[in-house]
Amino acid sequence: MEVLQGVGLLLICLTIFTIFSLKAPMGMQAMSGMAAAAIASFLVEAIQLYIGGEILGIKFLGDLGTIAGTMSGVAAASLVALKMGVNPLYAVLVGLACGGYGILPGFIAGYVVGLTLPYIEKRVTPGLDLLIVIIFIAPAVRLVGSCINPLVNSTLGQIGEILTVAANQSPIIMGVILGGIAAVIGTSPLSSMALTAMLGLTGLPMAIAGLGILAVSFTNGLLFHKLGFGDKGSIVSVMIEPLTQADIISSKPIPIYTTNFIGGGLAGIVVALSGLLNNAPGTASPIPAVIVLFGWNDPVKVVIITLTCALCGFIIGIIGARVFSYYKKSHFETLKESENVAQVQNSLG
Repeated sequence: MEVLQGVGLLLICLTIFTIFSLKAPMGMQAMSGMAAAAIASFLVEAIQLYIGGEILGIKFLGDLGTIAGTMSGVAAASLVALKMGVNPLYAVLVGLACGGYGILPGFIAGYVVGLTLPYIEKRVTPGLDLLIVIIFIAPAVRLVGSCINPLVNSTLGQIGEILTVAANQSPIIMGVILGGIAAVIGTSPLSSMALTAMLGLTGLPMAIAGLGILAVSFTNGLLFHKLGFGDKGSIVSVMIEPLTQADIISSKPIPIYTTNFIGGGLAGIVVALSGLLNNAPGTASPIPAVIVLFGWNDPVKVVIITLTCALCGFIIGIIGARVFSYYKKSHFETLKESENVAQVQNSLG
């Protein structure tokens, strides 16, 4: 029941975000802004706090990572508003009003402002709109954030706790499900860093999510190379950070998401059986996901499991590239044959 409850709540959460992305006005732009905010805050936190600060012991870098992690709400509100076409000055002003809040309250604030502020700018005399933003919009954003933040934190935190319990009770099942889902989310505009940070995942679930994404970085590299997605720079970029190639990925969803789920799920089983721990929420990105593991696990074990996960992703990438390459070729030949038949019919007619 814990597994079913945890997976069910996670899928509900993902469904809401997916529907929002596809159906809400400027939903994709808003989700793109939240993904960028996750990179700007959580990725900096993961590298500088957990690696530079805790593992290497450099206090300056640790402080930098801590500050970046606490600014996720500011980054989300500003970047979502910017992606939706708000004046940069007003976007930053609204973002600063979300200081101290998490990424999701900041996202909501930025989205509401992104929808309403353009209308205000069109109907109000230039200069007066600045006063309206300062006097009315900024306090309203802060008030909304103060109401939303406790509810969001408690709800998402509860989902994270349930997933943690479920992973400890049924590690192999959760390895497949969580590893596969995290891998797919990692290549979508939602961002696995944003989701794992919002859920507050730690321990085994966070290790599964992180190494699942590491595995599919090799899968995606092979798919991009074998199937001709993007150029050489795109191959390197998608392996380092999948979100940088979100436009290509969203245009080729079937081969990428299918192979990513399988590769991430296979790597998730490996991690679940190993018992690795990752106590750094939000580090669901290929490079940070590996490096932070050295802070809580035996180094030799980390290297072995990491290489095994990479091998899983590599194998699934080879298989996926061959399968979808054959499908692409077969589909092309079918279309060509249909065109030839049509030409013959036209000539006879």
